[in-house]
Amino acid sequence: MKKGRGFTLLEIVIAILILTVALLGLASLTSMIIKGNASNKTLTIATTLAKDKLEELRSLSLPAATIPASHSGTDYWGANLDAATSTNAYFTRTWSATGTDPVTINVTVTWPTNRSVVLKTMRARD
Repeated sequence: MKKGRGFTLLEIVIAILILTVALLGLASLTSMIIKGNASNKTLTIATTLAKDKLEELRSLSLPAATIPASHSGTDYWGANLDAATSTNAYFTRTWSATGTDPVTINVTVTWPTNRSVVLKTMRARD
């Protein structure tokens, strides 16, 4: 009797099972990558908001004795960097300046996942 060539049904079922497990793992990995990209986008936007305000505050004049009111405050931003109010904001940005000389400038951006970006710098008076 001639020995048959080809695969048995058991070998085919095992191969399909291994392929299925590999494809499910790739699908799960893809989902995690997409979520990570969204999180990184949010972090990048928050960092950009903080950096922009920090650069703005560093460029303002600091007179000899007092810190101007413009060196502290809060504003609100939507998820797509559109202006928002406190009730519909995604990002909340706060800033303050303290100290005498040098002045410490703090900028904090928070968003609903209880995360925040804090940037600080020091600057001498004019």
